[in-house]
Amino acid sequence: MVRGVRFLLAVGLVLSLLFAGSATAQDDEKVVAVLTPYLASATTQIMVEQFEAYGNTKGWKVNVIDTAGDLAALDSRIQDVVTQNVDAIVISANPELVPAGIESANGAGIPVFGMDAGSTLGLELDVTSNNYQMAAATASYIVDRLEGVGRVVMFVHPPYAPVQKRGVIAQSIFDNTPDIEIVDQVFVAVPGPIENARNAMENLLTANPEPGSINAVWAAWDEPAIGALQAIQAAGRENEGIVIVGIDAIGPAREAIAEGSNFEATIAQDFVGIAQTLADSIEQHLGGAVLPQKTLYVPATLVNQSNAQ
Repeated sequence: MVRGVRFLLAVGLVLSLLFAGSATAQDDEKVVAVLTPYLASATTQIMVEQFEAYGNTKGWKVNVIDTAGDLAALDSRIQDVVTQNVDAIVISANPELVPAGIESANGAGIPVFGMDAGSTLGLELDVTSNNYQMAAATASYIVDRLEGVGRVVMFVHPPYAPVQKRGVIAQSIFDNTPDIEIVDQVFVAVPGPIENARNAMENLLTANPEPGSINAVWAAWDEPAIGALQAIQAAGRENEGIVIVGIDAIGPAREAIAEGSNFEATIAQDFVGIAQTLADSIEQHLGGAVLPQKTLYVPATLVNQSNAQ
């Protein structure tokens, strides 16, 4: 009888330790909220999915919230996750456009990080590509291809800080080339950047019907460049030599470049590298480390027909 009681007590002790360990593990689970209005963008989706995967390997619970282009909703949702007392917040948007949410997180002592955010206001760190360099490379590509003479269409999206930076640099390079004329600077709405750019390009082609009236298209990211290519092909004007460049090197862009279409060049950002670098930096910060700088740049590479595949 005594042995039986001792056995039951021992079993009970083991089970209690197991349950206690399980509860502790759950209590220690880090919750990281990822918020963006741009999940419809292929590149943002890649970064978010990769970050989620890396976070899972670190034992985090990663909650992804998309506000589908609505910045006001993004501001509100940041405040929502602050009240949930998450361990960290990641935003893929310009923090300067969501001041109430950032202020709320800062006030609660919850660290906020940028995933290609383009600004460090209120952030512990932003991990991104060097948008100034990428814009300079693609704008210079057009200037060189046109030998400094031609009419260029620009597709831009100023509300997103990384893309805004690209537009500023590209325009400065075109403005600094006396015989380059900017035909139009088109705002491309998100979601729907391919369709929106295609419609805008169709209108521009109609307004400029003569061969040589448009010589190049500079797009701040690949999806508008793809839309422009579709419009040019649908209008039967692909043989006019209109040069198209983008930034991001998403799959359809690489395919179009490899095929020798009007889409000639883009920039390959390391979206997996951005996600991994950010996840590792957050892990270090949550572990008590002091991050040495506010911005980390992950290298990017020019892609043309020689390396598109």
